[in-house]
Amino acid sequence: LKNVIKTKLSKNKYFSLKKIKSNSFYSKIIKMNYDIIINSDYNNIISSKFFNKKIDKDYKSTAYTTIITHKSVHNHEASQVFTNIGPLAFLPISNTKTSIVYSIKNSSNIRNENEVTKLIRKYNLKYSILNLEKIEKFSVRSSFLKNYYHLNILAFGDLLHRVHPFAGQGFNMTIRDIKSFIKLIDDRVSLGLAIDKSLLHNFEKKNKSINLIFGTGLDLVNQFFIFDSKISNNLSNKIFPILNKSKFFKNYASKFADQGINL
Repeated sequence: LKNVIKTKLSKNKYFSLKKIKSNSFYSKIIKMNYDIIINSDYNNIISSKFFNKKIDKDYKSTAYTTIITHKSVHNHEASQVFTNIGPLAFLPISNTKTSIVYSIKNSSNIRNENEVTKLIRKYNLKYSILNLEKIEKFSVRSSFLKNYYHLNILAFGDLLHRVHPFAGQGFNMTIRDIKSFIKLIDDRVSLGLAIDKSLLHNFEKKNKSINLIFGTGLDLVNQFFIFDSKISNNLSNKIFPILNKSKFFKNYASKFADQGINL
């Protein structure tokens, strides 16, 4: 996806790429007379100065991520295994590659990546694994910014919202934000209105509550499975066979994951 975007942008006469060599660049860009600035960098000076107020949650877990190469299978559905130390997600990339995200509680007795690899192989019920790439890891947190913009600067991407990776929904949320933002721009262009900071206000008004509700919903699902694992899956074993028979529930759950919610 990154390569596709880079290729398309390189052919766009309105786009230019500049490599940032020092933090002074950010101070300069704020003073320049741009209509809007979109900032998706989590760690720069703009973020720390203007976008530091957020609703933050530490899950006290570590996410271990890797990509497996496997024998070709019909690979169009994500799957999730809720283990007693945390959720393990299998997220398809192609018929021969699948992304793995295993969110493991810090209180678990997991000492190194080799043990994570053994657990992935243990809980893998679908793939004939040919290769497993180097495992990366990061702390699991969720956060939602209280303010989406400052003056003419819009926060975006992971800077705007981060959710627990168990459902694989973080990237989906950003894609939906992009679609929403583009529509707001197209509407203004069609009406002959300026693309200025009032656009950022409209974007926050339209998307802030939706993103917060969606993220809170994911957190509640995660908390349900944590509680369920403590009581030997007594709830899920009773509830999900019933829900699995409901076409309405399955259609709604699929739409919720793909499209989010509309208020």
